[in-house]
Amino acid sequence: MPSAPWVVEPLTAESWPAFEALLSESGAGARCWCMYWRIGSDYRRRPADENRADLHRIVEHGSSPGLLAMEGAEAVGWCQITPRADVPALDRPWRLKPVDQIPVWSISCFYVRRSHRRSGVTEALIDAAVAAARKAGAPAVEAYPLDGELSPSATSTGYASTFERAGFTEVERRSPERPIMRLWLGSTAP
Repeated sequence: MPSAPWVVEPLTAESWPAFEALLSESGAGARCWCMYWRIGSDYRRRPADENRADLHRIVEHGSSPGLLAMEGAEAVGWCQITPRADVPALDRPWRLKPVDQIPVWSISCFYVRRSHRRSGVTEALIDAAVAAARKAGAPAVEAYPLDGELSPSATSTGYASTFERAGFTEVERRSPERPIMRLWLGSTAP
């Protein structure tokens, strides 16, 4: 099988312009700038430039909030992967409250360039996110996708079937359409 034409790398100050170009093509992404899970719905009341500036500050301070799938110099996909503590708005909706006290890392957002959807970019981002969390010593990675069989909505959190193929299992389902899925990174789950 030929290798994919993209390379997945952490978002850094150097790759920020490619990330900015990727999110600028998106209506929703260009408004949110992946601040929703950091500050909640307040991101909607702020100018998009303020959301972008806040995420840019995080990147400039050396903390990569996620990964870019790059095809040459062009970003074709984005995945936010962080310790769950970095995205505190995940704790607000009842259906996404923590399952337990394990300090998981969270895959909380995706954006794939329209021209590259359904080409494996999301799967490559998930694989790289798992590797990044493992390298950082995370005990597990969580995701909050939609169950495509129950909800036809498009989603920036991915689909349960994609995570199942990557080895994630459902650990909680408080609402029919949105499971909490987890991949244990140690030898066994507690």
